[in-house]
Amino acid sequence: MSTPTATAARTAADTGARTDEAAGVITGARQRIDDLDGRIIGLIQERMAVSAVIQQERIASGGRRVNLSREMEVIGHYSGQLGKPGTTLAMTLLELCRGRV
Repeated sequence: MSTPTATAARTAADTGARTDEAAGVITGARQRIDDLDGRIIGLIQERMAVSAVIQQERIASGGRRVNLSREMEVIGHYSGQLGKPGTTLAMTLLELCRGRV
């Protein structure tokens, strides 16, 4: 059985914090980030499914699999909101949703 001091020391070491209070804040914030990451992954998976429907309908109607003007709108939106990293994020999302072009 670990002692409270040993647990606090281990928690501080795991978080990089120098105080128990800071370690507690960091641990709570990390749990929130983990929850957010789970939600983000779920939303990306949902986006992938919706994108697949769009691609199937576009192809079935004789269109192309990818609509480059729409992709540029998506990239512009992410870039406008998040700057240069948003462009990278948008490109990654587009690749996940439609595959490599």
